[in-house]
Amino acid sequence: MGSSKPWLSPAPSYQPFESFWDTDEDAPGPRCAHTLTAVAPTKSHGPRLILFGGATAIEGGGGAGIRLAGVTNTVHSYDVLSKKWTKIKPAGEPPSPRAAHTAAAVGTMVVFQGGIGPAGHSTDDLYVLDMTNDKFKWHRVVVQGEGPGPRYGHVMDLVAQRYLVTVSGNDGKRVLSDAWALDTAQKPYAWQKLTPEGDRPSARMYATASARSDGMLLLCGGRDISGTPLADAYGLLMHRNGQWEWTLAPGVSPSSRYQHAAVFVGARLHVTGGSVRGGRGVDGEAAVAVLDTAAGVWLDRNGLVTSSRTKGQADQDPSLELLRRCRHAAASVDTQVYVYGGLRGDLVLDDFLIAENSPAHSDSNSPAAISERALARNLDGSVSSGGSRMDKNSMAKLAEASAAEAEAANAVWQAAQSASGTPDETSLLDNSQAAETTSDGSDTEADVRLHPRAVVVAKETVGSLGGMVRQLSLDQFENESRRMVPLQNDLSQPKRPTKPKSPQGLHKKIISTLLRPRNWKPPVNRRFFLDSYEVGELCYAAEQIFMHEPTVLQLKAPTKLFGDLHGQFGDLMRLFDEYGYPSTAGDITYIDYLFLGDYVDRGQHSLETITLLLALKIEYPENVHLIRGNHEAADINALFGFRLECIERMGENDGIWAWTRFNQLFNYLPLAALIEKKIICMHGGIGRSIHTVEQIEKLERPITMDAGSLVLMDLLWSDPTENDSVEGLRPNARGPGLVTFGPDRVTDFCKRNKLQMIIRAHECVMDGFERFAQGQLITLFSATNYCGTANNAGAILVVGRGLMIVPKLIHPLPPPMHSPETSPERGMDDTWMQELNIQRPPTPTRGRPQPDLDRNSLAYI
Repeated sequence: MGSSKPWLSPAPSYQPFESFWDTDEDAPGPRCAHTLTAVAPTKSHGPRLILFGGATAIEGGGGAGIRLAGVTNTVHSYDVLSKKWTKIKPAGEPPSPRAAHTAAAVGTMVVFQGGIGPAGHSTDDLYVLDMTNDKFKWHRVVVQGEGPGPRYGHVMDLVAQRYLVTVSGNDGKRVLSDAWALDTAQKPYAWQKLTPEGDRPSARMYATASARSDGMLLLCGGRDISGTPLADAYGLLMHRNGQWEWTLAPGVSPSSRYQHAAVFVGARLHVTGGSVRGGRGVDGEAAVAVLDTAAGVWLDRNGLVTSSRTKGQADQDPSLELLRRCRHAAASVDTQVYVYGGLRGDLVLDDFLIAENSPAHSDSNSPAAISERALARNLDGSVSSGGSRMDKNSMAKLAEASAAEAEAANAVWQAAQSASGTPDETSLLDNSQAAETTSDGSDTEADVRLHPRAVVVAKETVGSLGGMVRQLSLDQFENESRRMVPLQNDLSQPKRPTKPKSPQGLHKKIISTLLRPRNWKPPVNRRFFLDSYEVGELCYAAEQIFMHEPTVLQLKAPTKLFGDLHGQFGDLMRLFDEYGYPSTAGDITYIDYLFLGDYVDRGQHSLETITLLLALKIEYPENVHLIRGNHEAADINALFGFRLECIERMGENDGIWAWTRFNQLFNYLPLAALIEKKIICMHGGIGRSIHTVEQIEKLERPITMDAGSLVLMDLLWSDPTENDSVEGLRPNARGPGLVTFGPDRVTDFCKRNKLQMIIRAHECVMDGFERFAQGQLITLFSATNYCGTANNAGAILVVGRGLMIVPKLIHPLPPPMHSPETSPERGMDDTWMQELNIQRPPTPTRGRPQPDLDRNSLAYI
């Protein structure tokens, strides 16, 4: 087969990869109704694709009347690095020959279920192809109790790295609409019939389903009871309370279809081929469709919404003919999509296609290309680099990044095993393999390390998808060591009000109003949408959660960390938009969020910032975490803008009441967090007084600044010294009694507490993050162009499962062309906040001569 002309568009081009069917004796050959599953790389092997089963021929005259023939149970492995097929013969009893079955990867294993073969329906037992330590072996897993039963034309995938979920299909009597889940962490294994909330999809077969990395299963298309092709898509997700929910995806596919293939790349579901009525293949432009689940729209191949598609384009692009197929299989590795085989009319195909962004045929600045790079993230939280083809070096990096994820998934299965039962029937791994794997995993623990590259949204970014998303070496951040410190004076004390009562479900109202990463705009008249009674209800609900949390939170990776926000709500929305946000439509089911304090003051939207974070804490109490900053104190935020903002936007009486209630809540906030007992996160630093984590844990809340100890002051106020050459303790320019601490203090603290890193906020740094003490401490700052003058970038840190830390940056927005609404944090002309920041300007960047400070004043961030 010769190469076809690729699409001349920004979208990925599906092209014949190489003529493996001519040169590789182990290639699968003609195949349809098979499965193709991507298996995560390990430390000893790169990523590979496992092709299993399917039919090698058909009977009948084509169209809707064909019958599958030559059904097989052979296994072929494709090595992505060497680009070679290998026909493998695993040990153990193989599953019966079958087609129209399902498969899902679980780390370095592939699980198969159902299908139909020469003797009719296959059993509903689970068969596991185990590739641990590069030894291939079949295991049959008997699941107790009632389950999905024998069926074909159904779908299955692993959700949230734990639940095997299967949906719909045909049991030989009827088309089904049910959904089942198997918890791989619970032994004995048992299927649970799900009763999800929401509008469930209609009965269907030959649909597709793929799980997004954050834990949402997306069901797409299929054929209903009458044989009519469907164009809808439904998301199935599990909430933290264990309840499952169906959600109808917005819009409809560009073409109704069934017997198609669909696979996620980042947040985009790539749909290829399929059948329409009468068994005909999907024609022309509709042979490829993409659902952008982050934007909530279907796209055409040019990265535009489907309403903008024009007729006739298919005629100009012969490569689209390659995707006119059905009953094929697709899988993705990194940003590449692989397609093998299928049917075109009555022809069983044996070709192998790959979709990739080719520089020769794509615009790297197009919305499609930009969004693809931005959304196609590795499982450890890092972003895949762009480029047309993965070389061995990039694949080796991918293997290293994903190895921990694969091992963790295997560990979930192994932990669920018990001593009872016959290994081949009840376990996924035999005892010797399990022991060997456990031994390997216990020899070395993951070390905390900073990723050598940071993810950057370029300075020219305007709008939700404008500008390029790229990776830069940390060595390229020449401003990383520059910090900003603004100045100021002193304050007053609040009264404690009684708790008012307000409507139920208030936090959901706040989330629906404010959590708009792509289209939030500040209110035109600056009036805040909550009244003081609602503020009281919100604070009371959040307070009940905080008071039952420990002073030092104990968190697991992966975790996303945010530094100072200072009321710059527009920057928070930009960070959410570019790098994910806490919602079941975002990534909250996959990653926790940790905010390091200083939510209020300086910026224009402190009310939006603190109310949204509190509402998210109420909605996701186990996944959203807030610790206290030095501005979460009445004596500080009375002077630096929060009190003024409450009065200006809520009226004097309600404003003062709300400001007082917020500060009462702040006294309950946790003060630090430990991630995997290896990274400690705090707002300020360790100062002169903090030598052990236990000192922080012993601080009892509620606690006010004036009642706090030296430990509290150091925790919220201290800073590192100017650079690694300045050791010991030095006076802090913020004010009398405050100190800076040197790299020797950091090293001693980490060694004494068996920690590997300190992550703190509190100081404005030019690149949004800054390393100190040879990388043992990182300062994080998330608000851009601080006080309207610093022109600094903002950053977050993503701590992956393997404790790899990836910085992700945004740059300040340019000044608004016409309206402040286009750049919320820059439209500060003639406002009280601008005047306040003029009166209390930031000091020059760190490393430059500091101005003389009045001993009676304090310098505050």
